Amino acid sequence: MADHQALHLHCSVPVRSATVQLAHGGGGRLMQELIRDIFVRAFDNPMLAQLHDGATWPVAEGTLAFTTDSYVVSPLFFPGGDIGSLAVHGTINDLAMCGAMPLYLSAGFILEEGLSMETLQNVVESMAKAAEEAGVQVVTGDTKVVDRGKGDGVFINTAGIGVVPPGIRIGPDEVKSGDAILLSGDLGSHGVAVLSVREGLRFTGEIESDSAPLHRVVRDLLGSGVPVHCLRDLTRGGLASALNELAVGANSGMTIEESLIPVRESVRGACELLGLDPLYVANEGRFIAFVPESHVDEALAAMRRHRVAHQAVRIGSVTDVGSPIVALRTVLGTHRILDLLSGEQLPRIC
Repeated sequence: MADHQALHLHCSVPVRSATVQLAHGGGGRLMQELIRDIFVRAFDNPMLAQLHDGATWPVAEGTLAFTTDSYVVSPLFFPGGDIGSLAVHGTINDLAMCGAMPLYLSAGFILEEGLSMETLQNVVESMAKAAEEAGVQVVTGDTKVVDRGKGDGVFINTAGIGVVPPGIRIGPDEVKSGDAILLSGDLGSHGVAVLSVREGLRFTGEIESDSAPLHRVVRDLLGSGVPVHCLRDLTRGGLASALNELAVGANSGMTIEESLIPVRESVRGACELLGLDPLYVANEGRFIAFVPESHVDEALAAMRRHRVAHQAVRIGSVTDVGSPIVALRTVLGTHRILDLLSGEQLPRIC
């Protein structure tokens, strides 16, 4: 008689696992428990509760704005924020830069096998808290699980829907020669905060991410009657990269004053130590606005009423049409061309 090797069947996943398993992305009982116990519980609202393939809602008067983004920040938690709150703030801010008031978000989670359920719970709860504080709802989503070692914990993809009020038109093509360039606050805190945790660095002075939603300050800025021509949040590549992108889009030159740009001393010192330029370091709660010269005071007053923009200041002007070059007037009175970076200063910061 031939030898028969015994076939041992066993369940590779406990009913209540302390970590994410591949079966949590398999469409079965464990996936349903994950969705019910973590995602639906955190993002509870009538549209999500239907557990349909998507969400529907009536369209308000105005123009719809739509954006999408992905978040792969490392580490997942950093001073002043985490990947969950960052995903909410970043998506809201992209809508706000279009002049839209955000309404609804989607959230797609790519989870790595072995991720602690406690870590996932903390990320999702932080995301839910950020959405609630911002007045938006997460109404649909998706979950996938990848093999251990293939996902770095958790990646989040979001999409956002908002409404631009009638009569609002914001974009690079609206920038005019002579426009003033306004900056909402100090630069570089987010990038340095993430880097400090990732590399185990300690700097003199507390450095926290500036991650914050910007839609309310934009709403009040637009409501003040100021004709806002363009808005841009200063994420990857920082202020310098944002100005370069807009200069090309507007086909206009821009000049900014180094002495007027706020940078915290702790951030400036860290950048000097690490060989970084604060003008290129990422932010997650800062933006620039282009407004007519005659409306600068009104715009700054509206911005400064909000904590996230209480340091708002004019930093420069739009200059030569047809010459998309960004120039920095240094504290020494010389001029320096601010060009796009050819590489990545700080990867994995959003």
